[in-house]
Amino acid sequence: MVTAVERVLSTSLRAGARPDAWTWLEAALAPSSRAALLDAYTRVPLRVGRGPLHLTADDVQQLRVVAPGIGFERWTVDDAARAWLLIGHRRSGVTGDGFVAAALECFEQGDAREQQSWLRAIALWPEAKAFLPHAIDACRTNIVPVFEALACENPYPAAYFPDRNFNQVVLKAMFTNIALSRIVSLGSRLNAELTRMARDYSAERTAAGRSVPADIHLAMHDATQATD
Repeated sequence: MVTAVERVLSTSLRAGARPDAWTWLEAALAPSSRAALLDAYTRVPLRVGRGPLHLTADDVQQLRVVAPGIGFERWTVDDAARAWLLIGHRRSGVTGDGFVAAALECFEQGDAREQQSWLRAIALWPEAKAFLPHAIDACRTNIVPVFEALACENPYPAAYFPDRNFNQVVLKAMFTNIALSRIVSLGSRLNAELTRMARDYSAERTAAGRSVPADIHLAMHDATQATD
């Protein structure tokens, strides 16, 4: 999966970045030390910018096949470049615990924008499950774009979160006015507790004379399936 993603991202970055930016990216892949990775990860926007990632229709189709659920269409150039750096670091032979430690350092030492990029790419790594505690903790952030990076157009929560934590992601999306249709595989993760929580939230909003999210039904089993 990563090889195909790497190919599409490299093509897009090569086409969209300035020649000097692409030269820098290639050079940044050469050293495999963690310190070099961290330095490059931070410098990405200064070297490649923060504009939208330009993908062709064919690029999008390929990515949907090899990395279903990931919303590459919403990625920016710096998102792609940071993913590219981590792919390169892993391809250099830093795998398993070594990769997990290096990737986590990029996340933990990063600013909000760097963390957003990191969370958008989290489902790409074979070691993805090792990041579960950190992903769950990231969902507690008050920075909405960081929360969105994991909760929306990202298959990671549906693939790895326990019901309790997945339900909290859905409720937080409601609280922050994020469309529930953006939560990947929500329908496959419906459960009785989530249905109850959504109904309680709807009742509370109605009783307070406040609007109820129009898509709240997406968080509920239908009446024949729900268990009160």
